[in-house]
Amino acid sequence: TGLKSGMDGLKAIETDRFAKARGLGAVRFDYFGHGASSGAFEEGTISRWLDNALQVFDDVTQGPQILVGSSMGGWIALLMALARPARVKGLVLIAPAPDFTEVIKAGLSDEAKALFDAGKPWPRPSAYDDGPYMITRSLLEDGEKHLLLQGPINIQKPVRILHGMRDEDVDPKQSLTLVDRLVGRDVTLTYLKDGDHRLSDEAGLKALVQALESILTS
Repeated sequence: TGLKSGMDGLKAIETDRFAKARGLGAVRFDYFGHGASSGAFEEGTISRWLDNALQVFDDVTQGPQILVGSSMGGWIALLMALARPARVKGLVLIAPAPDFTEVIKAGLSDEAKALFDAGKPWPRPSAYDDGPYMITRSLLEDGEKHLLLQGPINIQKPVRILHGMRDEDVDPKQSLTLVDRLVGRDVTLTYLKDGDHRLSDEAGLKALVQALESILTS
């Protein structure tokens, strides 16, 4: 799931439905400070959320897995695939946002910097009902430990990337950069002309199912 999104979102539910229809298991979970999980969102970092994901992965799943990640979840999924390459069958990434902390840092206002200097979070505006995002300096600084787009990404498994061309949160062109950085050859990028960031409409969910089927049969 993405930043401040929960496991009850339409894409997560559609993935669960896809798995059950084929007699497969699926695992949905909320990161620390998200959805039904405990903790304050402002105390979360990429390291902490990655640890959450790996703990669920190690404790709950068995055998090869398809990792599905949307927005920030795409970044987490990529990091998981690097950490557990033998356990990953493939990845489906929806409007993936690796290194998004660097994008936020580059656009920080003087007001945001002043809040950080005072030890306070910055309420980053959001176009969604779950905003604003309370961004902290620790989140941005921790993100530096997990940057991926600066060099090759050594993932050799099939990767399917979906991105809406009307995405106003993650630049659709960034997915082209991600394709270029991935060293594996079985990588496809599908743009949905009228798709927004969330890709939770009928076309987006259909593309998700097609991507999952592609990985399952690869």
